Amino acid sequence: MPKHGKRYRAAAQKIDADRKYEVQDAIGLAKESNSEKFDESVDIAVRLGLDPRKADQNIRGSVVLPKGTGKKFRVLVFAKGEKEAEAKEAGADVVGGDDLVAKVQGGWMEFDRVIATPDMMGQVGKLGKVLGPRGLMPNPKIGTVTFDVKQAVAQIQAGKVDYRIDKSGIIHASLGKASFSVEDLVENYNTLIATLVKAKPASSKGQYVKGVSVSTTMGVGVRVSYAP
Repeated sequence: MPKHGKRYRAAAQKIDADRKYEVQDAIGLAKESNSEKFDESVDIAVRLGLDPRKADQNIRGSVVLPKGTGKKFRVLVFAKGEKEAEAKEAGADVVGGDDLVAKVQGGWMEFDRVIATPDMMGQVGKLGKVLGPRGLMPNPKIGTVTFDVKQAVAQIQAGKVDYRIDKSGIIHASLGKASFSVEDLVENYNTLIATLVKAKPASSKGQYVKGVSVSTTMGVGVRVSYAP
């Protein structure tokens, strides 16, 4: 069993595992278990009434959180010509074409997010085995395969969060940092939940949002009361 710090144990004593809390209270309780050593992320898990094995229910997408994520991402853009210059001007950390594809193929992985222009996907497709398992493969569904590289870079740095349902029917995402105010985290929470509700497939029947919980990275999970 892992040893937990005083803050974790103190926060855990305040939480009733069988109770669902209003979102403001749930986030406040989750923040209390944040480590004293570093500023943890505040994460959310949303259990949906979907069957990920069905293609039309295997939802994924992205949303820009209004209060950001508190993280600075190293952005790599695969582009050429004028789009390469545009990406550099937009603030991308690494930009390139075929040479950059070869560099990544060779094992270089010093980046956090990847964008590609559509005309580069023939080459970038070779990196599926490298980028895919890390969740970094560019995809038009989440806006990372686009000629509008300026907007794509800006959205990532503004707080864009990608989401994808896992095999258990759960969406995991970050709402920001524990140092954020409860109000800012609640605003991010509401934006994410509204986006997930909007993404509900037409084939989904019965209860859609089955459960919500929040926690810091290494903190106590707190169940949230959700009413559609």
